[in-house]
Amino acid sequence: MGNCFRKPVCHVSSSSLFGSTKTQSKTTQTSNSSEPKTNMDTSWSIDEKSISNDVKSFSFNDLKEATRNFRQENLIGEGGFGFVYKGWIDENTGAPTKPGNGIVVAIKKLKPESFQGHKEWLAEVNYLGQLHHENLVKLIGYCSEGKNRLLVYEFMQKGSLENHLFRKGVQPISWITRINIAIGVATGLAFLHSLDANVIYRDLKASNILLDSDFNANLSDFGLARDGPTGDNTHVSTRIIGTHGYAAPEYVATGHLTPRSDVYSFGVVLLELLTGRRVVDDDRPTYSEETLVDWAMPFLSDSRRILRIMDTKLGGQYSKKGAQAAAALVLKCLHTDPKHRPTMVNVLAALEALQSSNSVPRTPKSGSDHNHHATKHSSHHHSHKSIASNTRKH
Repeated sequence: MGNCFRKPVCHVSSSSLFGSTKTQSKTTQTSNSSEPKTNMDTSWSIDEKSISNDVKSFSFNDLKEATRNFRQENLIGEGGFGFVYKGWIDENTGAPTKPGNGIVVAIKKLKPESFQGHKEWLAEVNYLGQLHHENLVKLIGYCSEGKNRLLVYEFMQKGSLENHLFRKGVQPISWITRINIAIGVATGLAFLHSLDANVIYRDLKASNILLDSDFNANLSDFGLARDGPTGDNTHVSTRIIGTHGYAAPEYVATGHLTPRSDVYSFGVVLLELLTGRRVVDDDRPTYSEETLVDWAMPFLSDSRRILRIMDTKLGGQYSKKGAQAAAALVLKCLHTDPKHRPTMVNVLAALEALQSSNSVPRTPKSGSDHNHHATKHSSHHHSHKSIASNTRKH
């Protein structure tokens, strides 16, 4: 990698790989830090003892057949690491099936020469092969055969949150659905932070939040995840890598990573849910240096002005008190001093309180978008017990 600052590179999150579009996000990274470097000759192995028995080891030929020889028409995503294809496998045996039979999966195929992609691939296997939670995308299996490195995921029918918030022609998601998505994301992060290793997700953004057929949120793309600080350590030092506008300012400045870095990123995502605006709007070159946080901060600081920046696609169909409460939570998450940010458990509690109050309607109006699914989402996802009910092997 070398000890030098690198130009911004394209990092395609797995969210775009499960949906219907190919979305690229700029990820700035530098390697002049104390994060351990991966040796190409020794880093191709997986700690298979720690991988769940539910995660299947596929042969390359099986995945080749499942994608119809990686046919172009099955390509659903592309990035620096390689390509992602739609495939079909038998739900019970994992054997390849014909399109329309069995279950649909997303198969990520790494380029053999992709060094950075390999590190991300390995991190995905090691984390998602051990972590199981209803708000994390499910890793079905992997292939580690010769120089071939592939991952097989459950297919997310609704694609990414990014598509639903920003893509033209997509039916807007309503207030109750947005709150439920925020709760799902917060639940996933609170689970990660509650583990013994307090796993730091590090790349939370709208494109990495995948939605299933009921619009339940799933965190995807664990290629940048890291174990958090342990013992008396207050942080872990890493090379600076993430997405502009989402990464916490202290992390960008120092490379010091903590769970509160994820809290900042969550605040940005919640702000996107409120405003319907991208974290960096490439369509407004005049404000190319201004992030969503920069633009929104004056409004967030004054509860009377928050309604001015709410997403117009909501059509005014939201609670004023609910919007103000959500904006106040955003402000706490975006605090410049990470010590003053709430924990994800506290963020989750605040969102659940908002959901249970009159600020979120319990029964959506007839004909309103996807919200008939929201009740299902909220009824089983979000007890604090679920945060600590899963464990990770070490």
